[in-house]
Amino acid sequence: MYRSRRAVAVGLVAAVLAVAGCRNDAPETQEGSEGVKFDVGVTKEPCPAAVDKTKGCIYLGSISDLTEGPFKALGVPITESQKAFWKRVNTAGGIGGYEVDVTKYTKDNKYNPQIHNEVYSEIKPDVLGLAQTLGSPTTAAILADLKASNMIGVPASWTSAWAFEDVILESGTNYCFESMNSVDFAAETLQAKSVAAVHFPGDYGDDAAAGTKIAAEGNGMKFTDIPTAPGQENQGAAIQKLVAAKPDLVILSTGPTEAATIVGGSAQAGFKGQFIGTSPTWNPALLKSPAAPALTALYRQSGPWAPYGTDTPGHKALAESLDQAMFKAAPNDGYTAGWVWSYPMKAALQKAVDSKDLTRAGLLAAVKSLETVDYEGMLPAEAGRFNGEPSERVFRQSIISKVDPTAPTGVKVEKDFFTGKTAAKHEFSRPCYQ
Repeated sequence: MYRSRRAVAVGLVAAVLAVAGCRNDAPETQEGSEGVKFDVGVTKEPCPAAVDKTKGCIYLGSISDLTEGPFKALGVPITESQKAFWKRVNTAGGIGGYEVDVTKYTKDNKYNPQIHNEVYSEIKPDVLGLAQTLGSPTTAAILADLKASNMIGVPASWTSAWAFEDVILESGTNYCFESMNSVDFAAETLQAKSVAAVHFPGDYGDDAAAGTKIAAEGNGMKFTDIPTAPGQENQGAAIQKLVAAKPDLVILSTGPTEAATIVGGSAQAGFKGQFIGTSPTWNPALLKSPAAPALTALYRQSGPWAPYGTDTPGHKALAESLDQAMFKAAPNDGYTAGWVWSYPMKAALQKAVDSKDLTRAGLLAAVKSLETVDYEGMLPAEAGRFNGEPSERVFRQSIISKVDPTAPTGVKVEKDFFTGKTAAKHEFSRPCYQ
């Protein structure tokens, strides 16, 4: 389903590029404060909600799942968290002679690649880059145009394909290495001898399934592949296959609603294997669902970083910023993700301003030169390396958390940052799902 949508969306992008190539619409370069040159998405005029009205404005777009897609429970807090992140940056003095706006050009993709492409086209003429582009298949639908436009995008996803794209500014390990680490953890800690990957089709689920299969082979484990379509009502067949296969371990790569349905339904059918869900599967609201007892008994959560409420300077700054915001934020690791993803963009913008080149090409050059990023302890600084070959710079560490109803987001770290034996030796020469 996702691959066909992606093909349509990428085709639309190609058509747009072909038309654009017939016009002479190269952006005009201007010079702002302190001799910084810029072209698109930067103004000498202040941001709409400027802290300091003497500063110019850098506009970043956000395209997220905000209303009816399978990841809206994550998309909304991701978007709010990024607003809080940049408000903190602006309050602290901004980026040189500029502040950053991530509010004016926020769009809903409904987790649909075609809609994602359409709303991207609407905001493209007005933004320097994308503070958020949620989803793997949705971001793939605009990737050709991002590259043609030298436009940086911060992905709200972790597919292994992003390590091969200069215009994508990712943080944390990808689904493939995350799943490898989870399988290695289960083989060692849970003595698992067999594993199934239950997953959405497309770049997200297929990437996690590929990592699961690689680690299964490395550990001599039987592997079962169970793709499943999004939607709570579509999980019956997956549950039947899972119960019939009886694996010791399940790597689950769906949305939160589907995860609750699969774990709860499998447990009800007598399944006793353990689940480890990749990053987007969890939402603390699941502990208020009928599946809560099954999740507590059978489920763990893998992740690229520690959950909300962890004791790092970055986690503390996040909590303080949300407390000061106009909304009352219930803990959710969408907030954690949105906050972490913003650090590399901040570092790249600062480097571009220091180089006096805030054009799209200048920002891309700044990204390519990053060797470390200060994540304020939420990730190691070396996770922010964006130069060198993909296999050299890709971050391979992940975290395993257990369900804990007393924790802010219902999960608490069981095993801190680690690299399993499979991820450590994997030769990363192409996206895992290809």
